[in-house]
Amino acid sequence: MFPASRPRRLRRTPALRELTRETFLRPEAFVYPLFVRKGKGVKSEIASMPGQYHFSPDTIVTEAGAALEDGVRSVLLFGLPDAKDPQGSEAWADDGAVQQATAALKKAFPDLLVMTDVCLCEYTSHGHCGVVEKGGVVNDATLPLLAKAAVSHARAGADLVAPSDMMDGRVAAIREALDFEGLTDTAILSYAAKYASAFYGPFREAAGSTPQFGDRRAYQMDPANVEEAMREIALDIDEGADLVMVKPALAYLDVIRRAKDAFPVPIAAYNVSGEYAMLEAAAARGWLDRERAILETLTSIRRAGASIILTYHAREAARLLR
Repeated sequence: MFPASRPRRLRRTPALRELTRETFLRPEAFVYPLFVRKGKGVKSEIASMPGQYHFSPDTIVTEAGAALEDGVRSVLLFGLPDAKDPQGSEAWADDGAVQQATAALKKAFPDLLVMTDVCLCEYTSHGHCGVVEKGGVVNDATLPLLAKAAVSHARAGADLVAPSDMMDGRVAAIREALDFEGLTDTAILSYAAKYASAFYGPFREAAGSTPQFGDRRAYQMDPANVEEAMREIALDIDEGADLVMVKPALAYLDVIRRAKDAFPVPIAAYNVSGEYAMLEAAAARGWLDRERAILETLTSIRRAGASIILTYHAREAARLLR
């Protein structure tokens, strides 16, 4: 006899498909990454990331306001300094671009969730994520500098600080420094499983963070490893991370799922610049349906287990979901 079970019955109409859908996207779960530099009236497009911009603190307020209207309630700020030095000292400057933008955003939109990236690569003259000695990045000497940056961001009003450097012990150092300064409510979103990926290329142009020598494989994770990711995440949670992130997203959906199944904290995933740029380039050539591809990409990340998605498509995806 012909099989009695016919799965196509539940795909026949839009109403049936929506009724039986397993995975849902919500704009409230999107985090919108933004690049900020000092100045006024700045909004300059990033060549390798069409549709993304460098903002100044005043124009970033306008952009965040538009994102709120679209339904996106969280942003992540990356800073571009006026000057760089070997230690990346503008990362913790009270008048730094991120600090100015954070204060402006919280004044304009108190309910906006402001996250700040904590790293030194945008600020150092050598482009690495920590202190360099004898041609290598020194782990322990970097930790106090990351902690200073995190405290500076929190004082400016950041709700969450997000260390992305991949130094051992950075979460504990940041948590201790925040608590010592009375900033106990500031949460930590750790880039816990950050891979040494080829998909960061456009970001490095956007943030001006290309290493001046070597690469970051001595501190970012080997793309071949997943058990190591579980260990990294466990360590960061033990050190005080409130949320953890897997980065990139699309090439590491299995890591997201493993993390979701293994740990009781919210899992974030970063749909990174190279993933964004690939989709945009293919769509510009008419090789795929752009809007469907955006939602399908984000749905796959959510389906894998991410409850928070950092995406440059945040505003557009939110509008598509209306």
